[in-house]
Amino acid sequence: MKLKVMRVLLAGCACLAALLISSQAEAAGPATPAECKTLQAKYPQLQGKTLTNAINPHTPGYEALDPNDPSKYIGFDIDLGELIGSCLGFKMAYKPVTFAALLTTLQSGQADIVVSDIYATEERAKAADFITYSKVFDGVLVVKGNPKKITGINGSMCGTTAAENTGYVEVPLIQNLAPACKTAAKPEATVQLYDNNANCIQAIMAGRADTYINDVNTVDQAVKAFPDKLEKATAVTLPYSVGIGVPKGKTDFRDAIMAALLAIQKSGAQTELLNKWQLGAQNLEPAKLIVSK
Repeated sequence: MKLKVMRVLLAGCACLAALLISSQAEAAGPATPAECKTLQAKYPQLQGKTLTNAINPHTPGYEALDPNDPSKYIGFDIDLGELIGSCLGFKMAYKPVTFAALLTTLQSGQADIVVSDIYATEERAKAADFITYSKVFDGVLVVKGNPKKITGINGSMCGTTAAENTGYVEVPLIQNLAPACKTAAKPEATVQLYDNNANCIQAIMAGRADTYINDVNTVDQAVKAFPDKLEKATAVTLPYSVGIGVPKGKTDFRDAIMAALLAIQKSGAQTELLNKWQLGAQNLEPAKLIVSK
């Protein structure tokens, strides 16, 4: 039996994002690594340019609207992208899109880069080259008390409803539970698709969905904002990394971004940013390329 997927389009909840963003946005950022002077000489074509970063600005801690100035974006990915730009001598502009449109926006040339908490999978590498920078750990968000006893993407989800973002890797993982649920004579899982994390979290609190499975830091932020309504049931490790997406075929640009990221990691600047946004230094992953074979 095929998984029943209900697509729900709701307006973004700016109030939720604002509640999830804490005072770490005020902290000063790390200095540009000294090695960047050499990189600017090696890649002079980027000097003085303004490049566009496609983002889905609804993941507090990573990228979100600044509650003090809605015309600006703040978060770890924003700071990391700005630092990469500073290292290579270019400025960053932003194009907010739905999560599902991140890579198509890059492919169409409307954006030059994607730094937006996107998992670098082999399937996505068909659309863009990726430079990884973070490990992936998912959290399982549920209402307080976890009445459905959900413990992860497993048989405990049979008969439940998950709120997920369109295009998220968790969607097919939940789809793959259907045969096991059928064998156990249990109802299949149902997925509600949304366009941003805030709407997924709201679906849990409104009782429309039973769980939301995504980056553990996003789940932790939601529990921190609503400790009387939400809790994290568990954390699971996924075989993915978070990566920076760059256009296929632009190998010089890809190499420049890779070199800048390596310099930032070597200098300790990425660790500073992870600590600033309370994302955990243990999440740093040495930069590597993921490209389609």
